[in-house]
Amino acid sequence: MYYFASDMHLKFDGYSTSRATELKAIKWLDMVAEDAIAIYLLGDIFDFWFEYKRVAPKGFVRILGKIAELTDRGIEIHILAGNHDMWMLDYFEKECGMMIHRDEQRITLLGKTLLLRHGDAVGITSIPVRLMNSIFRSKLLHRYFSALVHPNLALKFGCWWSGHSRKSKSISHCFRGEDEYLVQYSRRVLEQDKIDYFIYGHIHCAEIFKLNELSKAIFLGEWIESPTYARMDSNGIKLFKFQ
Repeated sequence: MYYFASDMHLKFDGYSTSRATELKAIKWLDMVAEDAIAIYLLGDIFDFWFEYKRVAPKGFVRILGKIAELTDRGIEIHILAGNHDMWMLDYFEKECGMMIHRDEQRITLLGKTLLLRHGDAVGITSIPVRLMNSIFRSKLLHRYFSALVHPNLALKFGCWWSGHSRKSKSISHCFRGEDEYLVQYSRRVLEQDKIDYFIYGHIHCAEIFKLNELSKAIFLGEWIESPTYARMDSNGIKLFKFQ
């Protein structure tokens, strides 16, 4: 089996709400580990993550320890950078055994071609927003920021920024079908390539949308209010709620 989840948004907020989400995510990892070949986390697992060369944010040792336990057992765990945890270096890889991906991934599983993407950088038409997105994903900015800004200030800024981003939109999102920019992006890709499954996070919808007779777009939902995940086997991909 192959499993997919995204948008847990674990926050450095005194562990009030995030501790419950973290413990639920650990229970989910224990459950899927019974038959998982690989687990894919498609971004925004943390509400903010900024990693220095020798410093990583304090907290969430339970879920990171669980991930390390599973990778030590031979289960592949992949993480794609989202817009809230894009500033990863190699901590997850070296300490937890995860495989880090910073760009869109195209993979083949069970004879099917999958396109995996968090989805935040798709469909941005505003020039200021596109510029800001490029700046925040700049390796040069990351290097200068980590050299000039104390970790305490970086974390304080990151928590403010992620909170501001959260307030700008509701947690849940009403799926808009053909009007979703990720659906439109998928259709543009299909004009050039054959993709069986597009799998996205970011928009906090749990939906399976049929693009044509052969292709589907799967939106993984979120873990803040209604934890959902996808499972892939020889019969295809299905979405599930996790209680």
